[in-house]
Amino acid sequence: MASRKKDIGLGDYFLEYRRKKSTFLDEINELIDWQPINPFLCKKIRRKANAVGNPAHPPLAMFKILLLQRWYNLSDPGVEQALLDRLSFIRFMDFSIEDDVPDETTICRFRNGLIRLNVLDKLLDMINSQLEVKGLLVREGAVVDASVVESQRRPRKVVDVMPEDRDEDADWQETPVECRISYSDDTEAAWLRKRNRVFYGYKLHAATDSRDGFLLCGHVTPANRSDTGEFEKLVDDVGLERGAWVYADKEYCIGKNRDILWERDLEDGTMDKTPRGGRLTEFEKARNRTISSVRQIVERAFGTLKRGYDFFRSRYVGQAKVEGEFHILAMAFKLKKAIRLART
Repeated sequence: MASRKKDIGLGDYFLEYRRKKSTFLDEINELIDWQPINPFLCKKIRRKANAVGNPAHPPLAMFKILLLQRWYNLSDPGVEQALLDRLSFIRFMDFSIEDDVPDETTICRFRNGLIRLNVLDKLLDMINSQLEVKGLLVREGAVVDASVVESQRRPRKVVDVMPEDRDEDADWQETPVECRISYSDDTEAAWLRKRNRVFYGYKLHAATDSRDGFLLCGHVTPANRSDTGEFEKLVDDVGLERGAWVYADKEYCIGKNRDILWERDLEDGTMDKTPRGGRLTEFEKARNRTISSVRQIVERAFGTLKRGYDFFRSRYVGQAKVEGEFHILAMAFKLKKAIRLART
C-alpha cells in the first residue's frame, strides 16, 4: 500500500484505535495489492504540482476516488464533500485526517487525463491479473454481447430515417443513412431503433467470463454500429487460451465470425440462427438452449451496470469519455463482485 503524504498524526492514531470492524473499503485494500498500480500511474501522470503550485495529490489516491464515485454514485462535487467527513473514504485513500482533499475540478481533470492517455483499459487488465492470481477470476470461456447506452445529451429533433438494430445486410460505415436532425453537442452519438423504441447514444460491446460474469474487456461505438463487426476486437481483447469457449447470441451467427474463432483455435459457442425459409433441427434447438443458459451471465452484468450503476445513460459527452466511464465502472463492478466471492 502506498505510504501517506504526511506522517500519521495524533488524530489518525485515535481514529485507528477507535475502529473495531472492517468496512467494504478495508476489504478492497486487503484484496488488491496497489503496489504494481501505483508506479504505473506515477509514470503516466507526471504532474508534480497543481494549478496554484501546491504538491499534486498522489495518482493512486485520485484513482481510488474514481472508484468511490461509482460504488457510492457520487458526482464530482458530491465526492469532494464526502472526502471531507467520511473517515472510511480517507482511510481507503491512505490519507491522513490532516491532509487536504482534492476539489471537484481536480477530480474531473484527473479523470479526463486518464481518458486522454488511454490507460484505463490497462488498469482493468492489471486488476484482472490480480484476481486471476488469487483464483477469483477464471478465464475458462467468455460471453460477448452488446447493449445500448443513451447519450447524456438529448437531441433537438427526431430523425426521419434510422437503422434497425443488428441489420446485417447494411453496412452503415459505407452507406450512411440520410437523417435530418439538429444535433446537441454530443455529435459522436447516433440514432438506433430497437424493439419499437428509439435511442440516441452509444453501444457498449463487452465480454464477461463464462463462470462468474466478471467484465473482462469492452469498448464503445456509436449506437448504429453493427454488433457483428465488433466481434473480432472483443475476441482478441479478451485474451483466452486455445480451446476456450466463446458464447454469443444468434445475431453474431455469420460465417466471418465463426471463421475468426476457428482461426484462433477457440470453441464456437454462437447460437444458431433459423435459416430463411427453413427451421432449426432438434439438435440445433437443444444446442441453443444450452448456450442461452450460459449467455444470460453477460445480460446480468449489463443489468447490474444499468440498475446498480445508472449506466443506462452516459454521464459524459463523447465516445472516448463514455468508453472511459465504462472501464471505471467495470473495475468497480469487478472489485465488488470479487469481495462477495472472497467472503464465500
